Amino acid sequence: MSYDGSPFSLTRWVRRLLVATGGVYLLQLTVFTSPWLVETFGFAPALALRHPWGAVTYAFLHGSFLHLLFNMIALFMFGPPVEARLGSPRFIRLYFIALLGGAALSFAFMPLVGGAVIIGASAAVFGVMLAFVLEWPDAPVLIFPLPFPVKAKWVVIFLAGLSHLGGFAAALLYLRGSALLRRSTRAPDAGSTAVLVHPFSTETARGLPAFGPRRRGADAKVLEEVDRVLDKISAGGLSSLTPEERRFLDEMSKRFKQDH
Repeated sequence: MSYDGSPFSLTRWVRRLLVATGGVYLLQLTVFTSPWLVETFGFAPALALRHPWGAVTYAFLHGSFLHLLFNMIALFMFGPPVEARLGSPRFIRLYFIALLGGAALSFAFMPLVGGAVIIGASAAVFGVMLAFVLEWPDAPVLIFPLPFPVKAKWVVIFLAGLSHLGGFAAALLYLRGSALLRRSTRAPDAGSTAVLVHPFSTETARGLPAFGPRRRGADAKVLEEVDRVLDKISAGGLSSLTPEERRFLDEMSKRFKQDH
């Protein structure tokens, strides 16, 4: 593992994904300028049986430079510590499970999207962001144009309330699925801590907190409720949410804007 905790250090799969995704976008701009590339390798829910590879390849295509830039910056920021914590094999599995979750949600909403073609790595990248916030919920994150850092958990909750719930739900199921199956109630064990794999031995230069017991109280209860809502989405889709649960996600989005 090449990650050393410095802000500009890249781990194995983060580097490969950045290069591959950027390289494909360059091909979109220079060689495959016709709609053929997107139509063939994007994910069209209505054509899923004819183009099944699109459920994976869509994540390497982007519709604009800003779309690509957002996803790659997020992968650059959140990917290395997650890969260092999970290990490279489990990290790349997480990435592909999250992008497949995004495709699955698009397929579930096929009556709404119609013949639209889905492209972009957002679902996969947001799955990585979820893995980050499960381990470092209070890590400070700078969000342009806000002049102050925001806690990582509010960034992810806000994004979950907006879109790409398929990637979030698939990532959550992958990371915490076995624990969720064993859990008979939602009441947390006051003496337990959640671990993805082995913790870092020291704090990194990126400013991430050393692993330790999670802070309890109001924030812990909010994260438990977010877990519960995401579990429900993963099991029954967005349509399974009650009006109160939808309002809860909206409220989390508003709290993200005010928290620092």
